[in-house]
Amino acid sequence: MSLKGVYTALSGAMAQSLKMDTIANNIANVNTTAFKKDQQTFKEYLTAMEKEQDVLQVPRVPASIESFYHLNGGDKGFVDSSGTYTNFEQGSLRSTGGKLDIAIDGAGFFEVATPTGVKLTRAGNFTIDGNGQLVTKEGYAVMLEPIEGADGLASDDTQGRVAKFTGESQVVISDAGEVFDGETKLGKLSVVNVMNPDALHKVGQNFYGYKENMNAEVVSIKNPSLKQGFLETSNVNIINEMTDMIMAQRVFEGTQKALTTYDSMSDKLINQVGNTKG
Repeated sequence: MSLKGVYTALSGAMAQSLKMDTIANNIANVNTTAFKKDQQTFKEYLTAMEKEQDVLQVPRVPASIESFYHLNGGDKGFVDSSGTYTNFEQGSLRSTGGKLDIAIDGAGFFEVATPTGVKLTRAGNFTIDGNGQLVTKEGYAVMLEPIEGADGLASDDTQGRVAKFTGESQVVISDAGEVFDGETKLGKLSVVNVMNPDALHKVGQNFYGYKENMNAEVVSIKNPSLKQGFLETSNVNIINEMTDMIMAQRVFEGTQKALTTYDSMSDKLINQVGNTKG
């Protein structure tokens, strides 16, 4: 009797536990501005599927279940986490009336200058710091589009791409992203689109960074659709998340019962069958 199936049940329990952690994080951020939910994906791992055909040889011994184990690898099948991906579906837009609240209606991300480099976010709940700069709630400068120099090349100077105002009452941001300090145009908010969203990963504080060794294909959106006085809500559907959590909990309980059964079988195999005298 083989009890190797216990590893399959155990991997299933671990997978559901990981899924519940992901769902719990989504629920915790249901009210976070422009939060994008994560979803866990899994696949079945079968050792036999990775074996080369030339190593699969018919055994030259009397046929038995054991003699064919190295052919099918069925005793080494288990649940494997294939990773977490972010669902970038847009959340609904909520009116706030605040001059410094900006929502992106459609695809795109704001560029933000952080101590660890340029990061992306869709959270437009901005404010003005003591220096008159437009910043995120964490205090990071919201970047303007790069200014082309005399040679026609865009400047990468992040310090020169910061909007500075003489007062909050003077702030005006058009639907196209143009930024005005009263009657003076300061520039245009840098809104970019990532053609390969799989190249993004969450780095905390509702920001996204770029994965190494992946081409994100970042392009500037010349005519973004922005809404001053609005904020994008989280795309988490609390009812769907609760339903998924209940289902994951039930599957987890099922795998626990399977583990208990295997434990009982092992006990009988060792303490009862093993002590039987022929």
